[in-house]
Amino acid sequence: MPLLQLMFFAAVGPLFAAGISSSGIYNSSKTPSNLPWDTYNYCNAPHVNAKHYILPTNDSKAQLVYMNVVMRHHKRTPDNLYPSENSLNPVEGWDCSDFINKIYVGGTAQIHRETFIPTWHPYVSTIWNGTCDAGQLTRQGLDDAVQNGKDFRSVYHQKLGFLTSVNEKDILLRTSTELRTHHVASGLLYGMDPATTKKKFPVHCLPASIDSIPPSYPCPNAETIRAAYQSVPAWMDHIQANQDLQHRLEATLGTTGLQDWSSWYDHYFDTFTSRTCHGHSLPCNSSGTCVSQDDADKVFALGDFEYNYIWNAADKATDYVKLTFGVFFSELAQNFKAFLSGSESYKLRFYVGHDGTMIRLAAGLGIGKTSTLRWPGLGSEIVMEVWRTHDNRDFVRVMHEGKPIELLQWVPLNDFIGLLEGQVPKDLLQMCTGI
Repeated sequence: MPLLQLMFFAAVGPLFAAGISSSGIYNSSKTPSNLPWDTYNYCNAPHVNAKHYILPTNDSKAQLVYMNVVMRHHKRTPDNLYPSENSLNPVEGWDCSDFINKIYVGGTAQIHRETFIPTWHPYVSTIWNGTCDAGQLTRQGLDDAVQNGKDFRSVYHQKLGFLTSVNEKDILLRTSTELRTHHVASGLLYGMDPATTKKKFPVHCLPASIDSIPPSYPCPNAETIRAAYQSVPAWMDHIQANQDLQHRLEATLGTTGLQDWSSWYDHYFDTFTSRTCHGHSLPCNSSGTCVSQDDADKVFALGDFEYNYIWNAADKATDYVKLTFGVFFSELAQNFKAFLSGSESYKLRFYVGHDGTMIRLAAGLGIGKTSTLRWPGLGSEIVMEVWRTHDNRDFVRVMHEGKPIELLQWVPLNDFIGLLEGQVPKDLLQMCTGI
């Protein structure tokens, strides 16, 4: 497969005949120069940068005074494994030995983690060869995070002068409990200022059992809502229409009879894109049968349809998002209310999360009202800027993948707080669990 390849997808099943199709880049972090800079790139989503940053036109004297930024982590190894993963990878497997993965307690020995996969292990057939764990940030992902930090600095330090320095008094880092989000946060900081290698930044996390970023707090009633709208023709028809594709993938990849793989295309999407974004070939089994590019293209298009349907387009999708992401919307609302009251101590709150973080945030902000939402790319970014006008009024501007959102280009701060609070159900615990 060529290093750079733009993939255009044909209609997939009756649902795609209605206009739901996908195009984009799935095999390189670099968007070819002959394509628009904001072309959908799953491997490295477009984000704010000085070359393409657009100043607000509502008030030429307005000043940027506060920000919240939410982004997805960058490139990683697959998070899902085939039953016979080892036979479906190149002999050399995945290599994560090209950067040091530090993890230690301050004041003790400075250890770092090195993953090894012994050939003698009785379960070696279920994991690839090499030096990577599942879902681990790769060196390519770290490099993209560093560049993302450089691009962020080019706008908010150099162009606007908003961040005069990179320090823990002005910037709060918030991540999920997954190590890859910690590593991306460190790469971002380094890209923003290489001198941060001599600084110590805390990364703020909620306990895993109640975390709002993936999110991972229990909400069985939300899952009941989702199960209901994934049992209607709008969903089931796309599963039935692509049975031939499903059977080919099962036969090649050994996933026959596994509900997590047959109920949607999430796992196939993950395993294919993780490979192609790193320049690996699509998987081939021990008999020499490989996943075709055409079938991968169909999976990418189906993944877009499923993400938009589940979190944006389905009947009751709004309720599902409110229940599963209401805690995070509440946190954002509290941030902006603190700024409004003068009690906020930070200039920037920077969140690093996951694809589930980004799709819920985009849906809740109404970004999917005017166009279908796509599977959030690696490094996908939503920036919420507060601008103060010459007459001392505060407005919020939301940027998605580096560009202002038309419906959220200049929203009074109080109205934006109302939008966030409108995504938080009253008594969320009771509505989630019945308790």
